[in-house]
This record gives sequence, C-alpha cells and structure tokens, in this order.
Amino acid sequence: MALGATFFYEGVAEPSDLERSIGTVLVGATLMLALIAAEIPARWLRVAAALVVAIVLGVIIASVAGKGNTVQGIAAIANGLLVGLAPPAVVIGVYRTLRETGAVTLAVVAGVLCLYLLVGLLFSSIYIAVQNLGGAPFFSNGDAAESPRAVYFSFVTLTTVGYGDFTARSNFGRTLAVSEALLGQIYLVTVVAAIVGRVARRRAR
Repeated sequence: MALGATFFYEGVAEPSDLERSIGTVLVGATLMLALIAAEIPARWLRVAAALVVAIVLGVIIASVAGKGNTVQGIAAIANGLLVGLAPPAVVIGVYRTLRETGAVTLAVVAGVLCLYLLVGLLFSSIYIAVQNLGGAPFFSNGDAAESPRAVYFSFVTLTTVGYGDFTARSNFGRTLAVSEALLGQIYLVTVVAAIVGRVARRRAR
C-alpha cells in the first residue's frame, strides 16, 4: 500500500520543492516498511532508520535552501538510493516466507509485485537525475524529465507498451530505456512465471 501511494503520488503531483520532499518521505517510509517486513535484525534496522532519516532531512534542507537543477538531481539520486535499497529487503522477505511456508502465499505475490514497481520507480529516479545533472532535456522533444513524466515513461518502458510520445534524446538515455525494457521482460518471463507455475503445480496436487 505504501509503494502504491508512492507510485501514484510521484505520477500525479506537480513538480515542486514540496512535492520532492513529500516524495522522498514516502520512499523512505516504504523502505522502512520493506525492512520491517523482511524481519532484519534490530541493530541493522536502527542503522537503516538513521540513514533514511539523514537522507530525507538532507533532501528537505537542500530543497528549502537551494534551487536549480543540481538540487533536483541530488534529490533524484537520494530517492534512487532509497528505492534501490528496498528490493534486497523484499527478496529476503519473499525467500523467508517461501522457506517457512513452502507455498506461494499472498505475501509472496505482493512481494513479487512490489519488486516490479520498485524497478519502475528506480529507473524514473535515474531519468530525473540524468536530466538535471546532464544539463540537457532528457526527452528528444525537449521536455524535461520531471517526476510525472519520468514515472510515466519508466513504466511505459518497463511494460514495453511503447506509446512513442516520449523517447530518450541521448544515447545514454536510450541505453537506460532499453535496459529497463529488457529487465522488465526478463522479470516477467522468469520470476513471475516461476511463481505462477508454482501456484499451478500446487493446485494440481
């Protein structure tokens, strides 16, 4: 639910300092929930909480104190770092549930779906960072990779829908987009297929 709220907020909210700060708070909260669900040791959980708080406060202070592309790029990197730390926690939680129950439970399915959403959000943060630290518009039509556009482009790419209204301008941007598309397809035909196949075998038995 936290990840869904983050996805919809990032995709709908108009870009601003407040939007960037709230988005970072949501991403940080999502990461903490993922770590709690993975039942990591309390000592590591405290370290993670301190790191999340430091990153969130850093983004908020930077957004209030400074303007411009550099601040937006740093905030995107911070969000990407928080998002990037969540998948290992989700994988640990899914593996632990599978090992303990030996069955594909609702928690396992939710974890697999969360991983898919996290990949899309991670790439959207990367696109925003490239846009603001590279000094040129990310998209070939001259539009900036602001949060709603970046989220839209990321998930359109991840699902290989390819509407064509936005395309990456640079070779680096195109390579990132192709990498995301490949990762999305590989994930669907391996991880998701394996989960579905396990459910089917269980029903057959």
